[in-house]
Amino acid sequence: MAKINYIKIAKKAAEIQISELKKVKKIFNKSFLQAINAISNCKGKVIFSGQGKSGLIAKKISATFSSVGIPSFFIHPSETSHGDSGAIEKKDVLIILSYSGNTSELNNILKYANRFSIKIIGCASKKDSMLLKASDIKILLPKVKEADPLGMVPSSSTSLSLLYFDSLCIALMNKMKFSKEKFKIFHSGGNIGQNLLLAKDIMISGNKIPIIKSSKTISDAVKVISSKKLGFVVVTKENQYVVGLVSDGDVRRAIKNLNKRDKIEKIMTKNPVFISENTSASKALSIMNEKKITSLCVSTEKNFEKKIKKLKAIIHIHSLLNYGIK
Repeated sequence: MAKINYIKIAKKAAEIQISELKKVKKIFNKSFLQAINAISNCKGKVIFSGQGKSGLIAKKISATFSSVGIPSFFIHPSETSHGDSGAIEKKDVLIILSYSGNTSELNNILKYANRFSIKIIGCASKKDSMLLKASDIKILLPKVKEADPLGMVPSSSTSLSLLYFDSLCIALMNKMKFSKEKFKIFHSGGNIGQNLLLAKDIMISGNKIPIIKSSKTISDAVKVISSKKLGFVVVTKENQYVVGLVSDGDVRRAIKNLNKRDKIEKIMTKNPVFISENTSASKALSIMNEKKITSLCVSTEKNFEKKIKKLKAIIHIHSLLNYGIK
């Protein structure tokens, strides 16, 4: 009995889908632009629906929309006749996916939406299907070859729908001028949230900053370092312009040769390392590792370009570690 080459089978299935997915370019057309305008002008929610495998794809797309700040959720078509239709309002946009477009379970949700003039974006592969006939915006999917041996299991067709709406979402992100700042709001947890943290999200400011005037003594510096418990003190002149930084190590090394009443300027490190408040937290950690230091001074974006910088805050290695930045 011949041994089955499963890797060869998988590669063939992948090749079929990759080839079929190229057909998506044909449907970036007038309907695509109409869908973008309808969604971007929506005053309510973007509600997705679909039965079976199309429903599962619709759930994923809805989650993607929500993740970029477009209020969205999935509603099961079979449940709309049992009260769930109350969640759909006239100001909403309803997006329904069905490869055939003739799935019987869609009847009730289509009737409800048409009755109350709720805008429908229908996505199907049959031009004369029940779904597209009832839709305000008609997305006609190209016929594709499924990747399974029988050519029946939703594979290329579901991948095509997902690709189309992912592309639609990305186009909407551009129209919305979606930024990392906005993305961070919706992804505050996990690795994505950590990677998007900026210096201003984790910096130490206000009365917590260990700070001292350059006219003060080494003895004064020791008191500030001990009270703030961060292992250093930032040395400033008038208006909080930074001229140096003194670590507890600097004090220990200097105390053997200097008097505690000597000015702090004698032992400070001039021109400490600064970053802008909009520097990423991961970049801040990289700078610390490169410079072999445990703290950074932070300035505003505007002030960062100036030769003499004004202190806004500080970042300490402990803050980065507490937020899981590695």
